[in-house]
Amino acid sequence: MSFNSETYHSIQSEIPSEITIVAVSKTKPMEDLLEAYEIGVRDFGENYVQELIEKQDALPKDIRWHFIGHLQSNKVKYIAPFVHLIHGVDSEKLLIEINKQGKKINRKINCLLQVYIAKEESKFGMDESELQSALIKVQELEFVNICGLMGMASFTENKQVIQNEFSYLNTLFKTIKHQEQLSNPAFQILSMGMSGDYETAIALGSNLIRLGSILFGARNYPAKTEI
Repeated sequence: MSFNSETYHSIQSEIPSEITIVAVSKTKPMEDLLEAYEIGVRDFGENYVQELIEKQDALPKDIRWHFIGHLQSNKVKYIAPFVHLIHGVDSEKLLIEINKQGKKINRKINCLLQVYIAKEESKFGMDESELQSALIKVQELEFVNICGLMGMASFTENKQVIQNEFSYLNTLFKTIKHQEQLSNPAFQILSMGMSGDYETAIALGSNLIRLGSILFGARNYPAKTEI
């Protein structure tokens, strides 16, 4: 399956215009991304640094690249010059490295702080105390711009569990936004919701959704060598 433009336009017409759709294009060939680009998609999400670099180098320069995977500190330098938004910042160590790389190129890098909301060991993110500590730390970091929060719900058929997790993150986001509004007007993004739960996420306050399989079909996982 290539890019499903009909589904994209259908979702776009059903959701408020202020909600950003990030087309999750990891493992997808460049032809599929170009197909999406040609109908107006500009926000693409990638999980792998090597793949992101290759696509950024080959595809149109007005694409907004979102890094949505678990980012290792030693790989920040490769995407710092061009990444539009880093979604999964889950530690102060990573924040410090992003600031270091931003300083080298005199570029302020947009980030979301990832909050651990799912009851799954495979998920990453900060708890509330780590989040508050990171928000204090970032005040010292001139080249990091915290734009909001991100969270991933549990992988479950239980809709109540997903609703509870999204509701919790929405409440936390509103509290922090109130704290941040004077010092950081950029704190506006609540990113939650993927192909299977984006409607619930939007109902509970999300204004950025990450859609992969619903737009591109099942993922391809070729053998790959990371940087």
